[in-house]
Amino acid sequence: MDSTSPEPSLYTVKAVFILDNDGNRLLSKYYDPELYPSMKEQKTFESNIFNKTHKADNEIAFLEGMTIVYKSSIDLFFYVAGSAQENELMLMSVLNCLFESLSQILRKNVERRCLLDNMEGVLLVVDEIIDGGVILESDPQQVLQKVNYRADDNPLSEHSVAQKRGCNGPDTD
Repeated sequence: MDSTSPEPSLYTVKAVFILDNDGNRLLSKYYDPELYPSMKEQKTFESNIFNKTHKADNEIAFLEGMTIVYKSSIDLFFYVAGSAQENELMLMSVLNCLFESLSQILRKNVERRCLLDNMEGVLLVVDEIIDGGVILESDPQQVLQKVNYRADDNPLSEHSVAQKRGCNGPDTD
């Protein structure tokens, strides 16, 4: 084995973030504390990525020694970042799982307002897929089962109420 190649690692995901169509951060999780330690550095990185990708039709970008896979939907941009040596297919499986899981939770309304209204569920989904940069799950059905299981533990939680009413606001009778 080549001595210059990095050791294999389970820590495949360096960051996950969701931006709106203006490049503003809606959600971000950085799993490598040395990568971008300050909020300013993180936002600069996100801005650079957004400027490079928001008009492109590709699914993969390479910037600042990172491999970034991304997807857009209506007014949102989803990003999963890994190291330059990371397998794009692994990162893409995380991205697809995130997108499909959120699509189900948000009742196919994968848009800014709906995402913000259901942020607790969105964070649960991200945490079920990735923990500390390690990919835990890449099957959206498994993620949804785990998230729903947790919501059912406390049926009167805000998450359950938000999930029942969807993005249309409170039910009116």
